[in-house]
Amino acid sequence: MSSGTELAEAEEYTMNGGDSTYSYHKNSRFQRAATDVAKATIEKAIMEKLDIRRFSPAPTTFQIADLGCSVGPNTFVAVQNILEAVRRKYVTQGLSSQMPDFLVLFNDHASNDFNTLFASLPPDRQYYAAGVPGSFHGRVFPDASLHVAHSAHALPWLRKLPEELLDANSPAYNKGRVYYISAPSQVLDAYAAQFAKDTAMFLSARGKEVVSGGIMVLLLPGRANGIAHSCVLSDVMFDLLGACLMDMAKEGKTNEALVDSFNAPVYTPSPEEMTAITERNGCFSIETMDLTPFNAKVDGSAAAHACTMHVRAGMEGLIGKHFGSEIVNELFDRFFEKAKESSDRISSAFLHGCQLVVVLKRK
Repeated sequence: MSSGTELAEAEEYTMNGGDSTYSYHKNSRFQRAATDVAKATIEKAIMEKLDIRRFSPAPTTFQIADLGCSVGPNTFVAVQNILEAVRRKYVTQGLSSQMPDFLVLFNDHASNDFNTLFASLPPDRQYYAAGVPGSFHGRVFPDASLHVAHSAHALPWLRKLPEELLDANSPAYNKGRVYYISAPSQVLDAYAAQFAKDTAMFLSARGKEVVSGGIMVLLLPGRANGIAHSCVLSDVMFDLLGACLMDMAKEGKTNEALVDSFNAPVYTPSPEEMTAITERNGCFSIETMDLTPFNAKVDGSAAAHACTMHVRAGMEGLIGKHFGSEIVNELFDRFFEKAKESSDRISSAFLHGCQLVVVLKRK
C-alpha cells in the first residue's frame, strides 16, 4: 500500500450476521426489491455507457467491486446482473476473443460477517472472489483498478454522526429524538451536511480507483426534490423507533440520557443533493439520476412485520451496544405494535416510496 493512500476513519455499522431469524441474510427483502428494480437500468448503462474499447491495454481480468456488500444474498444477485451484462457487451462489440476473467471484490467494514458471505457464494459462479475490508469513505483499492463499481443501500449510512447532535449548547442538539423527523431544522441541516461531506469522500476515493471509461452504479433510498422526509419510508421507520425508545425511557425501562445520546446514522438524499455533490467532485459524468418506484409494497400487519424485521436486522447491533442487549426484544415488540398502529402512515410512505438509481461514468 503506497504512502499516499488515504484511509478513512469511520464508525462501523454492521448488519446482523449469520443466518438466524433476525439476520440481514434473511431480512433484506427491501434491498432485494431495489436490486430487482434497478436491473434493467444497470444493464442499459453497461451496454450504452461502459467504454470497454477505451480500456488500454485490454484487461485480462475485469474487476467489479461491490461496496458495502454486507453478508448476502443480494450482493450476489447484483454482481451476477453486472457480470452478465458485461459479458453481453463484449459479445455485441465483437470482442468475444478478448473476454477477460472476472474478479469480484466484496467490500465492507472489517467487522462485517465475511464468513457468512463467503460460505454462501454461489457454487456455479463465473468469477473469482475476494474480500476487501475497510471503510469505503477512503481508499480501499489500487489506482485505476476497477472497471465497474456498485453500491446498494450502503451510502446513506453516515461515516460518523454530526457532533452537534450531542452538544447541549448547540441548536442542533437532538434531545428526546433519535432522528431528524420532527426535529428542529438545524438537526436536519447537520445530517445533510454530514452526508454531503461523507459522499464527497466516497466519490473522491472512487475517482482514483475507477478506470477512465468505467462506471459506478449507486442505489439508495431517495426522496423527490422538495418532498418532506416525513413521507419517506426509511425515515418513518426510524421515527417510530425513536418513539418506542422514548416510551421505554418514560417507563423507566431505559435511561432517557441514553436516548438523548443516540441518533440513527442514516440520511435519505434527493436527486438534487446527489447531483450537486457529484458535480462538485468533478471526476464523474452523471449518466442516470432517476427515482424509481419502491417495488416491495405490503399491507397491514405484514407491512408492520416486514418493517420490524428490516430495522432490527440493520440496527440491533448498534442498539444493543448503546442501550444493552436486554432491551432489544421488548423494543422491537413495541416497534411492531407501533408500526401496526401507524399502518396508514406506512402505507402512504410505501406509495411515496422510491429509490435513487445513480449511474456515473469516470471521465
